[in-house]
Amino acid sequence: MDKLKMHSPDLSQDNIAKIRELFPGCVTEARDEATRKIRLAVDFDQLRQELSDSIVEGPQERYRLDWPGKREALALANAPIAKALRPEPSESLEFETTRNLFVEGDNLDALKLLMETYLGKVKLIYIDPPYNTGNDFIYKDDFSESAEDFLQRSSQKDKSLNRLIANTESNGRFHSNWLSMIYPRLKLAKNLLRDDGVIFISIDDNEQENLKKVCDEIFGHQNHRGTIVWQHSVQPKGYSGKFSVHHNYIFCYAKSDSYAISNLPRTDEHNKNYSNPDNDPNGPWRPGDVRNALYRPNLIYSITTPSGKAIPAPEKGWRWSKETLEEKISTGEIIFSKDESRIIRKIYLNTLEGRTPETLLLAKEVGSTRDAANEIKSLFNDKQPFDTPKPTKLLEHLLRLSGATKNDIVLDFFAGSATTAHSTFKINSEEGKNLKFIMIQLPELCDTASEGFKAGYEKISEISKERIRRAGKKILEGDCHPDWNRDVGFRVLKVDTSNMKDIYYRPDELSQGDLLEAVDNVKPDRTPEDLLFQVLVDWGVDLTLPIRRETLQGKTVFFVDDNALVACFDTGITEELVKELARHEPLRVVFRDNGFVSDAVKINVEQIFRQLSPSTEVRAL
Repeated sequence: MDKLKMHSPDLSQDNIAKIRELFPGCVTEARDEATRKIRLAVDFDQLRQELSDSIVEGPQERYRLDWPGKREALALANAPIAKALRPEPSESLEFETTRNLFVEGDNLDALKLLMETYLGKVKLIYIDPPYNTGNDFIYKDDFSESAEDFLQRSSQKDKSLNRLIANTESNGRFHSNWLSMIYPRLKLAKNLLRDDGVIFISIDDNEQENLKKVCDEIFGHQNHRGTIVWQHSVQPKGYSGKFSVHHNYIFCYAKSDSYAISNLPRTDEHNKNYSNPDNDPNGPWRPGDVRNALYRPNLIYSITTPSGKAIPAPEKGWRWSKETLEEKISTGEIIFSKDESRIIRKIYLNTLEGRTPETLLLAKEVGSTRDAANEIKSLFNDKQPFDTPKPTKLLEHLLRLSGATKNDIVLDFFAGSATTAHSTFKINSEEGKNLKFIMIQLPELCDTASEGFKAGYEKISEISKERIRRAGKKILEGDCHPDWNRDVGFRVLKVDTSNMKDIYYRPDELSQGDLLEAVDNVKPDRTPEDLLFQVLVDWGVDLTLPIRRETLQGKTVFFVDDNALVACFDTGITEELVKELARHEPLRVVFRDNGFVSDAVKINVEQIFRQLSPSTEVRAL
């Protein structure tokens, strides 16, 4: 039931709404100079043009997509944050050995935190963002503060549970809000892609036009590889006076011209028109066209059959020169019909490398939303805890188009019910790949009326993680390719405030009282594991490398991938321990700044490593 407005009408906005009914292209969104709020506004230059039969002089025209808040959205993408990724082994599966990541938190923060480690390393990104239907939520980003203020605030406050706002059509900033949400995230995502990487984005009619322009700007229109139309449903909807909508779009953009769409595997269905009635040694074939598509007078000539008959050229000519065609006849690639009235070209099955992908995906081939619902129900005791999953067959199709293979990385930063992770497990188990995934999902609260909430899940991210656990278990129970490493685990990292106290970032503002506190600049509730992962993020070290924990001389020492990084965050570190660690010759080593037994030991650390392991980078926090 709609609520009363409880205020007098805004007549100017009502009048603008009437103009929009007549001239929709003349009404846009603009910032009110007095209140600084976004309101509907009339583009008077465009309106004058609509009412004139000649060109009306106006401001300089240029082709671009603009909206209120675009500059702030770009600044937000570039603004640094002081946050951390805190490990959660208890919510993970095979934490110590898995190469998969699940990051819980705002995806804008998560993408920034992953930047150092995964810059230019991701092969495929798939996202299914909010469609801006007027009934969903979008991320609430703060565009009002400076980069410095944003950095300071992000280090001490975390409001991840309040990151969503309703974006209804009555909102004067309806499209602008959505664009400001998606723009900085795509800007960051592009940086993570490899040069031969590709991104697929699902969207519907509400924002597909705007999304296309945003992607053209960020990725370059020349890198638009195509727009796929996916038939998401089959049963007609009982609307009156409307189309029954049965499709969504999937935009495909490459990072650069280094990416080429991969052909798809052929099935018996695709090969059913190939046969070998004449026992050709080259195997099954099908007839192909011999006519030229364009008029070519130099390719118009008669062909003489073995019995001396003449076969006239097609209206626009043959496909080949006379010499080439005669050569194909001699090799058996072209044969004569029994009555010698025509020639037949053979297209051999063994010459085809897969099949060319098409822009139309039918539900019977890649699944529908109903199939997706049944799929998730099969994992959750016939309950559907998430409303809008995608079918795994659709995601497997996109994985194949991407050409991802071996140990490539797949990223989904609107993970939802984690269909992308499930699909990665499936294609690995079927084809013997060892693709790794990174899922990012906001801990968005479940609607209290939803099946997910009734099943005991407080947040969407809990549903995501549970689906990955159940999907992996089910896949391992079936037949698996022998080359697959059977990794169905995932390492959970949660976006949180920095592990360091405020004074760590603002030493110039230290008061006399802060000096005593500055002796230890780490927050008291943070663990050595928390510090380790902040070091990995800052240093750009792979966040899925195996971690070994040992006790040396009574101190806890972390070995990341044996010697990629060695860390000790205990206090009371002696020169003997420093020498023992140096003998491991790690690539990197890190200690707590106040962790040494004396200032003399702290001063000697770099000298010890220069003598025993000169290539080691030494750091303190």
